[in-house]
Amino acid sequence: MFKWIMPVLLVVACLFAVYLLANDLPERPESEDAGLAEGQELLKITATSAGYKFDQAEYHVKAGTNYKIKFSNKLGVHGAAIQAANLDLTQDNPEVDYTFPESDKGKTIEIHCSIMCGQGHSTMKSTIVVE
Repeated sequence: MFKWIMPVLLVVACLFAVYLLANDLPERPESEDAGLAEGQELLKITATSAGYKFDQAEYHVKAGTNYKIKFSNKLGVHGAAIQAANLDLTQDNPEVDYTFPESDKGKTIEIHCSIMCGQGHSTMKSTIVVE
């Protein structure tokens, strides 16, 4: 008697699924390089509580080149302080434009976590090598 109910419900469910897939897709993420000015390069620093470390042990930059320095956390609450450049990057201030001066050529600049993040905080360090 009610054999038509199941096929109708199946068709309605399929149409609803197609509607959701077509209309609620997220936007394609923009390239991180898209917002850079002419001649500017990106220096991305990522911190994580897994092992209390930065994503790279050494970051290499060129003296005299303008950089957009972007900071992000993968896990935990961290900051990145670059003392020689007087920069402190946090979740509230995640990016800054900075040019490493020619006088820093050949120097190694230390980066350390600027927010007390746990037991491994004191060992959370990395370096920037200015070439």
